Amino acid sequence: MHTQAPQAIGQQYDGRSPFPPAQQRLSVHAGQAALTATIVIAPFIALACGIWLAWGSGISLTDLLLATVFYIATGLGVTVGFHRLLAHGSFTARPWLRAVLAVAASMSFQGNLIGWLAAHRRHHTFSDRPGDPHSPYRYGAHPGGRLRGLAHAHLGWLFSSEPTSAARYAPDPLRNDPAMLRISRAYPALCAASLLLPFAAGWAISGTLYGGLTAFIWAGLVRIALLQHVTWSVNSLCHVIGERPYTTRRHDRSTDLWPLALLSFGESWHNGHHSQPDCARHGRAADQIDPSAALIRLFERLGWATNVHWQAPDFLQHHRAVAGKHTLHTSARRPGGAGDRA
Repeated sequence: MHTQAPQAIGQQYDGRSPFPPAQQRLSVHAGQAALTATIVIAPFIALACGIWLAWGSGISLTDLLLATVFYIATGLGVTVGFHRLLAHGSFTARPWLRAVLAVAASMSFQGNLIGWLAAHRRHHTFSDRPGDPHSPYRYGAHPGGRLRGLAHAHLGWLFSSEPTSAARYAPDPLRNDPAMLRISRAYPALCAASLLLPFAAGWAISGTLYGGLTAFIWAGLVRIALLQHVTWSVNSLCHVIGERPYTTRRHDRSTDLWPLALLSFGESWHNGHHSQPDCARHGRAADQIDPSAALIRLFERLGWATNVHWQAPDFLQHHRAVAGKHTLHTSARRPGGAGDRA
């Protein structure tokens, strides 16, 4: 049976209706569902175990420091490496830096490099339109559909068997980047390292197996859970609540959500990102904290990053949108209203 391509469907989309029924009936192979469920649920079991182990004695400083170090390393790997460098080409990095960032990102348990790039680029191609793999508006813009869509955008899409073509959306590492292809294929081993390294560090620092176990729980599994849900919140919350001060494509409802700015390393300035995806800085205003952009700036000063795409000095004057505000207001000085560019 002939079906319409997402591009054709997207052209007919009115911005409020549910996506076509064929894109709502999502299924997944039992093995894939079991693996995804394990990755999602295991960190929360670990959190419960960690709280039980810490009851009465607290969490050790070693566990907290290791969790912070691994959270920052893997989180910036995703935001600077996978996202700004590889997905959008916001800057050019030396080969060794590309590899380090890609390895760090792969240790976040957010998918292999090629699959991550393909899904994210597809999201930008069809943002909040039919074809977007994780739009909160898949089931319509009415309250019930939006609530169901939030669950899908945050977590449900991971259980979907809806295909995303790597050959179409991530051809560059497949064809022209052997190092990135090898890192993508090493994803299972890098995930294992993401858990074993905190365990080994905790054991070495404390000198006890118990210290290794608690580090495995807090700097391994719990750290992974926190980073995953912060990242998934950009997919879900940052398309529903927050502010939309900048012009984006038609039907794109990306928002800026300040409470997540620090934990997401600047990724929650999502409306700013969608307005100019290849810009290395997502927090466009001077008071919008963006640790990822600060790290890229450091790389640039050290000579490790070149061709960095910074916003033009007159960006704020020329790209302010009258795009409407949602349920969480972040600043009274930003204008509201309506209007997207096609």
